[in-house]
Amino acid sequence: MSDRRTEPSIRTQVADALGVGVESATELDGGEVGRVERVSLADGRTVAAKTGETPLDVEAFMLSVLADRGLPVPEVLHWSDDLLVMEYVEGDGEFTPAAERDVARHLAALHERRPRESSGEMRDAADGRFGFPRDTLTGPYRQPNSWTESWVAFFRDRRLRHFAGMAAEAGVLSPELADRIDALAADLDSWLPDSPAPSLLHGDAWANNIVVRDGRVRAFLDPASSFGHAEVELAYVDFVGSFGDAFFETYRDERGIDAGFEEGRRDVYQLVPLLEHLLYFEDDGYAAGIRQRLTELGY
Repeated sequence: MSDRRTEPSIRTQVADALGVGVESATELDGGEVGRVERVSLADGRTVAAKTGETPLDVEAFMLSVLADRGLPVPEVLHWSDDLLVMEYVEGDGEFTPAAERDVARHLAALHERRPRESSGEMRDAADGRFGFPRDTLTGPYRQPNSWTESWVAFFRDRRLRHFAGMAAEAGVLSPELADRIDALAADLDSWLPDSPAPSLLHGDAWANNIVVRDGRVRAFLDPASSFGHAEVELAYVDFVGSFGDAFFETYRDERGIDAGFEEGRRDVYQLVPLLEHLLYFEDDGYAAGIRQRLTELGY
């Protein structure tokens, strides 16, 4: 955490948005995208204010959808393209086995809840399609979410080929690896179910995006949501390595994990975060991870 105060313009934005004076503001350790401040207001409240170049109204929408499905998230107090103000949720950062189990219970419950019959933006989710009412963001990168009836088609075109194409265009994915990914993409129907039950995914569930205190989850932050196969979330949790056996044993007890996940689907799904990290960090270690998983899958 930094003690550096935010610029007056940020303090002014928060004060104008909420109609309350700002006593102090301190920058917090955030993610790779945007800037987050803990802001003390004149009325005694403490809020979190986020600014950045990515459209923050999309994040506010994702938080509202997750909250509507029962996931604990901060209450959104104000949103616009360039400012998001939320309640500040205090944590202790201690991911004990009890905290890991609580994370697993919350995600299992989120994945198990079927989309309700709905109108407007959420109608397609209730109809069993994969996608999201809006394109979302994972880090600084756009996630295309046009509704698709086939999970294989959605994951192939909106995730695997999308991020492989971005990485190839940026010059960080070699033509050899790009060709191997394309060969796998052509065979995805032999690896993935075409019509799993669509689950609402948080999309970026790791320790830095979850507030815990006293062994319980207080809030999930920074989503990259869509409706998809729940195993995408599990593969990501395994990829980032924030949680261990306590998480996976509890999730399995709560909801179950189908046979074949560890034997193949996990590697397929982990290619996407590997591509995202390769794009952002330009680290050859992520290219090595892509190569390893493709080899294990036989490509």
